[in-house]
Amino acid sequence: MTAHPFDPFREIDRLFGQASHAAAAEARIMPMDLYRQGDEFVAKVDLPGVDPGSIDIDVDDRTLTIRAERPAVQIDTTQENSVWLSRERTAGSFARQISLGQGLDLGKIDANYRDGVLTLTIPVAEEAKPRKISVRTDKTIAS
Repeated sequence: MTAHPFDPFREIDRLFGQASHAAAAEARIMPMDLYRQGDEFVAKVDLPGVDPGSIDIDVDDRTLTIRAERPAVQIDTTQENSVWLSRERTAGSFARQISLGQGLDLGKIDANYRDGVLTLTIPVAEEAKPRKISVRTDKTIAS
């Protein structure tokens, strides 16, 4: 049995490959930023390379679900010298669910997809907004 010559990069490549597979699986969860801006909540969801026509958003009993598809990149392997060297971009179906609290106007959610980012704007319901209550004074004097 012949020993392989010492290659310091082989182990690094192996470890990097394991980490890349774990990162690729993690990437399918749709990274998201969520913040409140005045009377609206804004969610920005990363969906690079997704076909905008495949994005499906629905709300069912205070659970917002986002689904999308990213097609796999195809190369023409019938062409000479066409061979994959690295495939790290995940393809397939993506899904994420967000639990929505009380006091949101679910009928007025707005969705916009631009430059690989899905932006959801979720307004606070009118009845949930803070408001001032005026105080009356009774000027009637009892005799």
